[in-house]
Amino acid sequence: MRITRTVAGRSRRTLVMATTGLTATALLLTGCGDSGSDSDGADANGKITLTVADFGQFGYKEAGLFEKYHELNPNITVKENVTAEEKVYYPKFLQQLNTGSGLADVQGIEVGRVKELVDTKADAFADLSKVIDTDQWVTWKALQASTDQGKVIGAGTDIGPMSICYRRDLFEKAGLPVERAEVAAKYAGGWEDYLKLGEEYKKKAPKGTFFMDSASAMYNGVVSSSSEQYYAKDGKAIYKESAGVKKGWDLAAEAVDKGLTQGLAQFGVPWQTALRKGSIATMACPAWMAAQISTYSGDAYKGKWDIARTPGDTAANWGGSFLSVPAKGKHVKEAGELVKWLTAPEQQAAVFKAVGVFPSNKGAHQLPDVKNAKLEYFNNAPIGELYAEESELIPAAVLGPKDGIIKDTISTQINNMEQRGTSPDKAWDAATEAIDKVIG
Repeated sequence: MRITRTVAGRSRRTLVMATTGLTATALLLTGCGDSGSDSDGADANGKITLTVADFGQFGYKEAGLFEKYHELNPNITVKENVTAEEKVYYPKFLQQLNTGSGLADVQGIEVGRVKELVDTKADAFADLSKVIDTDQWVTWKALQASTDQGKVIGAGTDIGPMSICYRRDLFEKAGLPVERAEVAAKYAGGWEDYLKLGEEYKKKAPKGTFFMDSASAMYNGVVSSSSEQYYAKDGKAIYKESAGVKKGWDLAAEAVDKGLTQGLAQFGVPWQTALRKGSIATMACPAWMAAQISTYSGDAYKGKWDIARTPGDTAANWGGSFLSVPAKGKHVKEAGELVKWLTAPEQQAAVFKAVGVFPSNKGAHQLPDVKNAKLEYFNNAPIGELYAEESELIPAAVLGPKDGIIKDTISTQINNMEQRGTSPDKAWDAATEAIDKVIG
C-alpha cells in the first residue's frame, strides 16, 4: 500500500487492499540478467537467497514478482518477511541498523520515516543513486530519500496522489452537478471552494447524510498540498507558524462549525459502518482510498461513487514507501539490482494491477496497465490518467523526522472538535502541548 503514513496510529499499509474492475493489458516484465554473484553468502553452486523485509502489503507476492525474478535469475531466490503493522516493524528496523545485525538484504521504509533515516542513518545504507535513475521518479519522491550531498537511501515504490471521491446519487438528490469535470469546477479555486460546495450540499442533503466523513482527513489534504508543512529546510519544526498547517486547521474548524462533517475518525468501525450505510457524500481520497471505499461500501453502492480531481491548482500526496539496501547486508550488489528491477516501470505497473497502489515511477504511468486503468466501482473513473496528472501537480515539500506524530496529534484534536465539541482554541493548545512533549 505504497502511503504509508500512519493515520490515528495505524499504517495505511495495514488496511485491507482490494482493487475492483481495473482494466488491464498484457503484463510487461523485463529481466536484469544473471547477476554473476561472487558474494560470500553464495552456496557451493553459486546460488544465493535475497531477503526482503517490509510491512503491510507492498504487492510483490500478489503480482508474482519474486517468482518471476527467480525465473530470470535462476541463481537467486527471494524470500519476503512481512510485518503486518509498520509501527511494529520500524522500531525493530532501527535496532537492527544500530547493531548492524539481523538486517534483510532489502528493507522497506515508510514515507513518514524516511526523513529521520536520511538525517540520522544515511551512512547505514547503500547509495542507490549509483544503481537507479532517480529521474524516473516524480521529482518530489526522489528528493524525499536523498541527502543534501545527493546520496539516495531508498528507491520509490508507490505514491498517494489525492483526489475527491464523491457519491453521484447523493449529489444529484442535493441538486448538484454529478459529472467529474463539473464537480471539479465547483471547487477549482481550492479547498475554500470545497467547503462552499459542502454548504450547497447541506441545504438539500438527503436525510442522514453528511458532506464529508472527517474534517481531519480534509486537513491532511490541505496540508499535503502545501510546500510548507511541519518542518523548515534547516530541520526546525515550524508547525505552529506553518501557512499550510494554519490553513488546514482553520478550514477544518470551519467545516466542524458549519456541520459539514460526520465527525468520523477514518478506518474505525463507525467510519466503516457509515460507508456501508451510505451516509458520506465526499471524501479526501488518495489513490489507495478507493479500495477502502469499495470494500466497506459494498455492492449496494457500486457505480454510485465517482472520482474527481483535487481542489485547487496543486495536488496532495498522502502515503508512499521506499525500498532500501542496508550497507551491512550480505548481498549489497545483488540487493541493489533487485531493488532496481522491482521499482522499474513494468514491475510497478504489475503491482498496481495486482493491488491498486499507484506507481512512483513516471515510466509506469505510460504503460497500458496504468495509463488505461479504470475503476468500474467508481463509475469507470479513469484513475490511471487522473492520478498521473495529479502526481505532477504535487509540490516538493520539506519532510521532517516527526511528521507522522505531528500530523496524527493534530488530527486527534480535530476529531475532538467534531466528536466532543472541543473549541478550536482548546484543541490547538492540547495538540501543541502534546507535540512539544514529544519533539522538544
